[in-house]
Amino acid sequence: MASTPEPISVLFVCLGNICRSTMAEGIFRSLVSKPPYQSLISIVDSCGTGAYHVGSSPDSRTMSTLQKNGITSYEHAARKIHVSDFQKFDYIFAMDRDNLHDLLRIHQRGGGKAKVMLFGEFAGKKRAEEVDDPYYGAADGFEVAYEQCMRFSKNFLKDIFPDVKA
Repeated sequence: MASTPEPISVLFVCLGNICRSTMAEGIFRSLVSKPPYQSLISIVDSCGTGAYHVGSSPDSRTMSTLQKNGITSYEHAARKIHVSDFQKFDYIFAMDRDNLHDLLRIHQRGGGKAKVMLFGEFAGKKRAEEVDDPYYGAADGFEVAYEQCMRFSKNFLKDIFPDVKA
């Protein structure tokens, strides 16, 4: 009989924690809230490398994109990354290389167990992808971010739990 893997914790990070990282968190929470993943994930959260929107709700375009895709119960208040996150979480996913660089610098100074990487490493392509910040653009940027975050989330779950049938 195969042993059940230890539950893992995942943190998604962008700059302000109101667009991309909240999109990824909402999607990931939706995927892992039901079988077969619900017992395999212990904590899912998101934050920003900047403190620009601390305490704010996700961007309305993020929320409408999630809702349009059936994710209707997501709530979040923006927060900034904390050094303790690197010990609390198993995986910390940056949405782009600039935020990855910032996270790696913090991780190097403070240590911790977290595996810090670009979320787009799970793009399913030869090259990693960045999730472009849709904040200053039109609604279609949020649709692109949704598609990427859904694809990356599914690929990550398949990669980390290869024996689990979704």
